[in-house]
Amino acid sequence: MGMNFRPLHDRVVVKRLDEEEKTAGGIIIPDTAKEKPMQGEIVAAGPGKRNDSGDLSPLDVKAGDIVIFGKWSGTEVTIDGQDLLIMNESDIMGVLTKGSSKKKAA
Repeated sequence: MGMNFRPLHDRVVVKRLDEEEKTAGGIIIPDTAKEKPMQGEIVAAGPGKRNDSGDLSPLDVKAGDIVIFGKWSGTEVTIDGQDLLIMNESDIMGVLTKGSSKKKAA
């Protein structure tokens, strides 16, 4: 039975995405020389932050988004054997989107 985790307020849970293990020239990088990736997938997101008037401001990110965050952002936790990060939405620098496949009209 797995544990469920729901982040509060403006926090998100991020799973780091593995980076390439080879350089462009084909050199294999050993695990000990790799830096931790600064890219990850949002696994869960809190409901948002309350403003001064008590209204809920929803987050700009949602589960499934691929994001880039700071090298030292977040708190590392292990939930159900998975290494995850919990961070504030403000620690996220941006969301990666796939290029659109719109065709120009003739």
